[in-house]
Amino acid sequence: MSLTSHHTPAVSSTKGYFHLGIFWLIVATVSAGVFFWDGIAELLEAWQLPEYSHGPLIPILSALLFLRQLKTVPVNDGPVADRWPGVVLLLIAVALGLAGNMIEIPDIVAYALILWVGAILLISFGWNTGKHFWPPVVHLVYMLPLPGALYYGVSTYLQGISSELGVYFLQLLRVPVFLEGNIIDLGVYKLQVAEACSGLRYLFPILSFSYIFAVLYRGPMWHKAILLISAAPITIFMNSVRIAIAGVIVNNFGLSHLEGFSHFFEGWVIFISCILILFALAWVMVKLRRDNIGLIQALDLDTEGLGTQAKRIFLVRPSRALISAAVIVAALAAVWFSTPKREAVQIDRDPFVLFPVTVGDWKSGPQYSLDPAIERVLRADDYLSLRLNRPSAIEEVELFIAWYKDQSQGGVHSPEVCLPGAGWEIAKLEQIEATPPAGFGETFDLNRAVIQKGVNRMLVYYWYEQQGQRTASMFNAKLQLMQGKLTNGRNDSAIVRLTTDMLPGESIAEAELRLKDSLDSVLTKLPRFIPGL
Repeated sequence: MSLTSHHTPAVSSTKGYFHLGIFWLIVATVSAGVFFWDGIAELLEAWQLPEYSHGPLIPILSALLFLRQLKTVPVNDGPVADRWPGVVLLLIAVALGLAGNMIEIPDIVAYALILWVGAILLISFGWNTGKHFWPPVVHLVYMLPLPGALYYGVSTYLQGISSELGVYFLQLLRVPVFLEGNIIDLGVYKLQVAEACSGLRYLFPILSFSYIFAVLYRGPMWHKAILLISAAPITIFMNSVRIAIAGVIVNNFGLSHLEGFSHFFEGWVIFISCILILFALAWVMVKLRRDNIGLIQALDLDTEGLGTQAKRIFLVRPSRALISAAVIVAALAAVWFSTPKREAVQIDRDPFVLFPVTVGDWKSGPQYSLDPAIERVLRADDYLSLRLNRPSAIEEVELFIAWYKDQSQGGVHSPEVCLPGAGWEIAKLEQIEATPPAGFGETFDLNRAVIQKGVNRMLVYYWYEQQGQRTASMFNAKLQLMQGKLTNGRNDSAIVRLTTDMLPGESIAEAELRLKDSLDSVLTKLPRFIPGL
């Protein structure tokens, strides 16, 4: 990762290759832009979100890193014979991009685009030279949005840590405070640590900054590793400080002082503080070294000659590998965009508003709406939330179903993510086997969880419905989703959850009798609302 050489090779002309090389490079680039367009469009949309607003800077910074790396590599005016690794990587990138286009998951296309960038560098410069350019290519990963499930998992985890640390700092300041999930109770006011306050807004750009910092740092590899991984704990720590400051402001002046410019300014102050702490950490490591150099000398900040290096693009030769790369991607782009797209499959289903009043021996109560903030996060096309009861049951069973017409843009959020955010702790989680009534599907696995909040306990069943297939695993659900998209064009999915309160002293087995009985009754009604194949 270290850029230790300051030698700037001279750039000479290569007659006979100048125009054709540039021509085929342009064709390859334009063709890739067309072929990977769905991924590029996904990036442009994601970059409008606060968490990924740093995205447009990443390709620019990667280009500068590439030119800096190029300064250390001598000019090769001779033939390049080791282009085959680039061709192999190109085929992988194209196959991945084609798969992403076919199943209409733009994130996969965006990932493939990064592989294409690495492939075109290896094809243009050959393996012996191109293998040194991996730092700028890897840096492009920081422009990608996280997959939905991973985003909410990381966000919830960071919310929890930030909340606990923030409350700890408030207690040190002798502010009376109580934490319930991600809600900081200050007595008169309650401060919710929402996704925007999880630290992700700062974490992504600071991770990118720490990566560049580590690349430019000239020193032992373990120094670089510390600089690289320190971004996450620094961000979490400073975000907790931010939450504590917000708590102090709310406790003394009210919620209104967190709105508008003051909230925005507070965020930027924390962001800059994270960068300064990163510099301070680098300064400490420099002081521990024996070569007596300063921080500026330890960072390779020399920008001289980058323009000269940029001119080396004119030395790219029109090799068979480059021409093939351009022609293959151009042909695939032309075929893909000229082929009529499969029309969206119309799902014939009943809306949940028609869910029956009687479900086996159970009676369904009135359907109720979720909080608007929860609905915005859920983003379900249709959902059902009601309680089931019967005279012989000592407790009710809550039934919740969320249905999504198109899961390719995210969708289902695992209860493993949502429940901790609502203040519930998952005390036990396991998969068990369930057998539906005859004629209503095959035996399947579902998740059984015991959750608790203080002295209150609940037993939860939940699973994922994938076009007639049921699974307890979100990973398997995603695989089934892609399989369904390829085989029948459908992209719909659902999550089903049954919950019952556990009475004081009641065992899991006793509470589970209610869930098992209601489960059998619910499974007989699901095909109307969640169609199979």
